[in-house]
Amino acid sequence: MSEYISSPLPQVPPAEPAASAGRAAGKVALISGAAQGMGASHARVLAAQGASVMIADLQEAAGRELAREINDSAGRNAAAFSRLDVTRFSDWLAAVESTVDQFGALHVLVNNAGIYTPGNAEDASIEDWNRTINIDLTGTFLGMKAAVPQMRRNDSSSIINVSSIAGLVGFKNRAAYAAAKWGVQGLTKTSALDFGPDGIRVNSIHPGSVETALTAGLRRGVSQIPAGRAAQVEEISSLVLYLASDESRFVSGAAIAIDGGETAGNNLRQDA
Repeated sequence: MSEYISSPLPQVPPAEPAASAGRAAGKVALISGAAQGMGASHARVLAAQGASVMIADLQEAAGRELAREINDSAGRNAAAFSRLDVTRFSDWLAAVESTVDQFGALHVLVNNAGIYTPGNAEDASIEDWNRTINIDLTGTFLGMKAAVPQMRRNDSSSIINVSSIAGLVGFKNRAAYAAAKWGVQGLTKTSALDFGPDGIRVNSIHPGSVETALTAGLRRGVSQIPAGRAAQVEEISSLVLYLASDESRFVSGAAIAIDGGETAGNNLRQDA
């Protein structure tokens, strides 16, 4: 019988932290308007898929509570809060700095914050026009301006600008909102050209009707949506996750409708 010689057991590497698993593993994302609604959903989904997220919003109590909820659910330091007024460049610079200080990098910017105001070019108030443009369009520009120098340091980064189907087609009685959202699409396409050589891809997403607490009281023309319903926020977040992940490394300059087919054509026309 041959002699059995024992040998030391091989060293087992320590288990990877939870952040190493998931489609957005290792990514760090800054999301504006993230304390509630679609932004909060984006933060939850990205964190659940391995990202670290900075929740940036004016609503401090709600934002900090969301960060606590995400951290408890993830079992790690996956989220933090930064107070952000998207119309103030100094706030954007502080949010970017806070993100890098907290998580070490910035790979993903989600320009989600936005408002809508009613009125056509005749009856919309000048105050509503200026406020909508400042938040929805200028806020997006300022976020990109603050984030790009940091994002340029990565091999691959992603800017996701949340527009609307009002940035793809005309939107009755929403002059300021449509102008801002079309502007977001133009800014996105131009920036994809400008920053592509830096490894930064820039895309806009264009949600149609989405079920959120803020839209619960709105009248919806569901009959014009081929899918026959409004979207759930998680369905929009799935697209954000794809664009944040390396799965979309060759996607840039796109304007992606996520609207159940609403902008595909005239769904109300009946055959003769």
